[in-house]
Amino acid sequence: MSTRRIRGAAATAALAAAVTACSAPGSGGPGDAKAAGSVVIGVASEPDTLSPLLGYGKDGNSKIFDGLLAHDADLKLKPALAAALPEITDGGRTYTYTLRDGVEFSDGEPLTADDVVYTYRTVLDPKTNNTFKSELDAVKEVRASGDDKVVFTLKYPYAPFAARTVLPVVPEHVAGKQDPNTGSFNTKPVGTGPYVLSTWSKGEKLTFKANPHYWGGKPKVRTFTMAVIADDDVRATRLRSGDLGGAVLPPNLAATFKGDDAKRTYEARSYDFRAVTLPTAHQVTGDRAIRRALDAAVDRRAMVDKILDGAGRPAYGPLPVDDPAFTEDIERAKDLGKAGRILDEAGWKPGEDGIRAKDGKRASFSLLYPSGDKVRQDHALAYASDAKKAGIEVKVESATWEVIEPRMKDTAVLAGFGSTGDPDFGLYTLLHSSLAGDGFNNMARYDNPAVDRALDTGRRSQDPAARKAAYDTLQRALVQDPGYTFLTHIDHLYVLADRWDGLTTQLEPHEHGFASGPWWNIEDWQPKQ
Repeated sequence: MSTRRIRGAAATAALAAAVTACSAPGSGGPGDAKAAGSVVIGVASEPDTLSPLLGYGKDGNSKIFDGLLAHDADLKLKPALAAALPEITDGGRTYTYTLRDGVEFSDGEPLTADDVVYTYRTVLDPKTNNTFKSELDAVKEVRASGDDKVVFTLKYPYAPFAARTVLPVVPEHVAGKQDPNTGSFNTKPVGTGPYVLSTWSKGEKLTFKANPHYWGGKPKVRTFTMAVIADDDVRATRLRSGDLGGAVLPPNLAATFKGDDAKRTYEARSYDFRAVTLPTAHQVTGDRAIRRALDAAVDRRAMVDKILDGAGRPAYGPLPVDDPAFTEDIERAKDLGKAGRILDEAGWKPGEDGIRAKDGKRASFSLLYPSGDKVRQDHALAYASDAKKAGIEVKVESATWEVIEPRMKDTAVLAGFGSTGDPDFGLYTLLHSSLAGDGFNNMARYDNPAVDRALDTGRRSQDPAARKAAYDTLQRALVQDPGYTFLTHIDHLYVLADRWDGLTTQLEPHEHGFASGPWWNIEDWQPKQ
């Protein structure tokens, strides 16, 4: 989960899908001649919607849509629907984009500036039910200037604004005739991307075929299928049997393919972190001393070594240690002695069973994790074990997202977040008090005025030094007043049949599998000779 939730199918549905999802020709098996131009990839989850107006593809890499700009392999911005990078004037308050000539939507209708204007205005409309409006807070106005120019006027200079314009553009002539929240466009999208959605069997698979109107040329991969398989073990089994051409896998299962010469493993560095939300509404997790003690008690290095098999890094906050904005002096090791002193000073005293209590209240709370996610399960169990050594009882429970969502206001969740591109992209929605309880934004309902001020400064300042200082202040504040226990930053692992050239990985956000992976540029793959 991040600013946009991706919901996993239930494990039982995944087991059923193991029998049916990809039994048809074109399964991606290396020996299947009919699959020469096809790929089937096993992913853990599917989107709730395929509409960018509700968040789909907002960070780029949608195969159905394009934004004005796109990211290359190194995450540098490049033109997509725009013919060039934007012209920036008025001290960073005006961005002008000129559209590429000859672009058509998959229904054959031409792209115009009005489509871009419609997309952004609808996203910003209070009646549109998305949770990422705050990411476009800087936009004061968007207007067309003729058929081929779009002008954004900002309320204030927003340093990373251009990167926000990877947001996919939708056709006004289709989406504009529908309610953006409930219309059929959510499941039957029309875009300008290299592929179109062919079929979507909810909880089972999504199949895409090459877009005959694509402005970037005809892809060599003519069709690809995302098989939705929530259970990690089932994905690995189906990949091993040849039923899948590739899969997203946790480290322990990816390692089992090391001796398979017909498979290749791809490792992507990421901003994706695992953390425990500590809701302020709960009588235990709402106590700052409990949160600080948990931060001190957790053994992050052991989680990286034992759970991730080294495929990751300890998370001392929401930014990874190799991010330019990371504050180096916040790195900290497990310290049970410190955890004990914090709890003692706050009046949490050990009971006969070793669990602390204060004013008759036990230091005990539940921790939910999504069913079928072995990596989150292992993090949750390790976290509970570390907490118990400090005298805090953490009761680990698995559940579907349908069960978790109503409870996450006052129940801890083993969650995942992380965005690439700029510190503002991931931190504002994670921590700003104005977004507390707004869907999956600020799940912990964290409220710290110093952090809010730092977020606002980082968002509105164009001075790199002032922004760096603001994010330093924020990261140090999170150590003293944590709303989450940050655990690990995870490397993403993908195993694919070695049949294609051109596969690469990017530095990835939390959202991966369906949204990212070596298939981020699948339209550029070439079959091996």
